[in-house]
Amino acid sequence: MMIEVDNLYKTYQHKSTIVPVLDNINFTVKRGEIFGIIGKSGAGKSTLLKCLNLLEKPSSGRVIIDGVDLTTLSYPELRSERQKIGVIFQGFNLLSAKTVFANVALPLVLQGKHSKELIATKVNQLLNLVGLSEFADKYPVQLSGGQKQRVGIARALATEPKVLLSDEATSALDTETTNSILELLLDINQKMGLTIVLITHEIAVVRKICDRVAVIDNGKIIEIGNTIDVVLHPKEQLTRKLILEEDTHKYLEQVNDFYKFNKDSSGDLNTNNGSDLNAHFNAHLLVMSFIGNQTFDPVLSRVSQQTGVNFSILRGELGHIKKMPFGQLLLEVSGDTPNLNSALLLLDTLNVNYEIIQ
Repeated sequence: MMIEVDNLYKTYQHKSTIVPVLDNINFTVKRGEIFGIIGKSGAGKSTLLKCLNLLEKPSSGRVIIDGVDLTTLSYPELRSERQKIGVIFQGFNLLSAKTVFANVALPLVLQGKHSKELIATKVNQLLNLVGLSEFADKYPVQLSGGQKQRVGIARALATEPKVLLSDEATSALDTETTNSILELLLDINQKMGLTIVLITHEIAVVRKICDRVAVIDNGKIIEIGNTIDVVLHPKEQLTRKLILEEDTHKYLEQVNDFYKFNKDSSGDLNTNNGSDLNAHFNAHLLVMSFIGNQTFDPVLSRVSQQTGVNFSILRGELGHIKKMPFGQLLLEVSGDTPNLNSALLLLDTLNVNYEIIQ
């Protein structure tokens, strides 16, 4: 294993009160793996990431990087080991008075053991890797947010680290720029075999590049596993909410509001007085997920033909989990109760993952 976290606790002293932040954290990260840590704000994600290179010293427990227990090292030893751990910051943390070239070169200059020629060669290679060769003489103020983050990535790679830590590196970026940064991290991981640990509150980030993911809440890891398994078979309510995403929950509220109305026999629109969907519609609302080749199968048509139920697609999304095709649909499925039961049974037989919302 590249990273082993064993019985990690972190507390802070506030006046006479001890405040727990991380509670018995245990996980491992394989060499060359992209490992995601996801949770809401205040869950303990950033503190956990800082504990991985001991910028925050754990109250107890062990952090082992490539066989070395960082919690047992003296400060000079720890400083040396930290050079094997690169960090990408949410706020870029670039020096405004230095050029792009100088920002990337800084870790090598601070090491004090490289010639100017070697530094120049290394920096130019890294700028080429992140697609910023022509920006070497520019200053941070002249760059876009995505370009600044690419400089930060190049700087993090300057000392040829074994592990790269990403602290919400894409949260301040727009969707298109976020995707380009994630593609860059994925490319670096594949080309260099670099182990990456990233924290995020966005399930889309986890889906796009992570091999495995841990869900953290109130300082505890509540769920951990392969990304595909966690996305398709979430065990915890918080995980399900993160997977459905905030905009989907808002959409569900809109759907519920819509279904407070139903047509009477004359076709006029009357309110439903707030009663639930099943009181007037023999139906369910489902969130259905597809993975791999199953994404392209005519599942809804097959189930409808065999059971006589009707599907209405209320919302849909297509994407990838890493490179694997992924689809998710918000559906209304309606019909007689026996037919509905048969449809759900057939979905189970076809190994289609679904969750009944209402």
